[in-house]
Amino acid sequence: MALIQGIQIIGILFALFMIYYTFINFKRKQLKKSESALWFVMWFIFLLVAIFPTYLKKLAETLSVYRTMDFLTILGFFFIILLTFHNYVQVKKNGRKLEEIVRKIAFRSIKKNKK
Repeated sequence: MALIQGIQIIGILFALFMIYYTFINFKRKQLKKSESALWFVMWFIFLLVAIFPTYLKKLAETLSVYRTMDFLTILGFFFIILLTFHNYVQVKKNGRKLEEIVRKIAFRSIKKNKK
């Protein structure tokens, strides 16, 4: 096993901080159990990749991507697209809920004005 390089130390510290930050947000009830589990898995994978980058290189070569940075860039784009779609769905869902609440309030105010 080779010595850990500076960028690996930064990656390890970042992953550990994000695991801690995710835990804090879970305890504050800002994240559901399922969301927290998903993020813990993501940060754990990030931590493993930071500690053992050679396995990532082997995986990238298996998928016919010969530079690890290209592979990470592709994975990053996939992740950003996934998060963008998830945010879009949540915004649409919240928009429908808000519209429903506004309609209820409007109907209540109309009923009060008629009396």
